[in-house]
Amino acid sequence: MEDLKYTIYVNAEPEEAWKAFVTPEGVRALFFGSVLNSTFEIGAPYEYVGPGNDGENTVHVYGTVLEFEPGRRMSYTEHPGPSYRENHAELETRVTLTLEKVGNATKLTLVNDRWPDGHPSYESTKESWPMILSNAKSWIETGKTMDFGW
Repeated sequence: MEDLKYTIYVNAEPEEAWKAFVTPEGVRALFFGSVLNSTFEIGAPYEYVGPGNDGENTVHVYGTVLEFEPGRRMSYTEHPGPSYRENHAELETRVTLTLEKVGNATKLTLVNDRWPDGHPSYESTKESWPMILSNAKSWIETGKTMDFGW
């Protein structure tokens, strides 16, 4: 399976863009009402929890923090939540978010790689990352998210 790679440019400093991905208000806005639970230490677990299949406390994805450089880069393994796939523990990919200053803007690159053959979430993930990143750009620049009608 091919790596998923997306690059966008945001009209904000990297530190501001970073907040969208790690602060409670940013995570809630970008990830459809979820919270991100983690200490962000290398090797620590993390989970995105919010409204879903199991009510308000559905674990949407979870994994382990691989890298965490505030304002610059974070990487983690990612598994679908238990209510999405019975074999969730076997379905591991890696997500890496990198922020680079370009003038007064930020180049934001997201790579979701290490897809095991036949991963059942590949196609839906391929569609959802552009929505999440578009939401990120909108929220970072305007303080508002997009309305996808959900």
